[in-house]
Amino acid sequence: MEHLPVIRRARVGDLPRLVELIHEHVAYEKSDPRPADLAGRLGPRLFTEDARLWVLLAENADGVVAGYAACSAEFAFWDARDHLHMDCLYLAAAARGQGLGAALMDGVRELARELGLEQVQWQTPDWNEGAIRFYDRLGAASNPKLRYTLPVEGPAATSRA
Repeated sequence: MEHLPVIRRARVGDLPRLVELIHEHVAYEKSDPRPADLAGRLGPRLFTEDARLWVLLAENADGVVAGYAACSAEFAFWDARDHLHMDCLYLAAAARGQGLGAALMDGVRELARELGLEQVQWQTPDWNEGAIRFYDRLGAASNPKLRYTLPVEGPAATSRA
């Protein structure tokens, strides 16, 4: 009997595994390490009654959480409407190629529908060819933009003063 992917919303007890996956994701993207107190910072944002951040988890055939998609509502000024912004989608290396990514994306689309949003937007690094092929197969369209970050404090914040 074939195991259908299980996609569900994160629960408080999932936080340690979610943080493990986040650290794997950070390493995969060769990004700077994240704060040691990540679980303490995420928990209150995820598991409150008025949370505006949603995390969907993918379980593999053994029932182990093997991936996640983190989303929040965001306003698109040019369209004058909200959309669902998928900030992260990650699958552990051993879980890739099992249909979990497509199932997660179906879950993200369903979450957007539940929230009354008409569109999902996200980004991926331009070097991540596997993700780009995956998103193209889903029928998603890409936009040629760069994403910038600017610290509010520090040398870059005062360089033009």
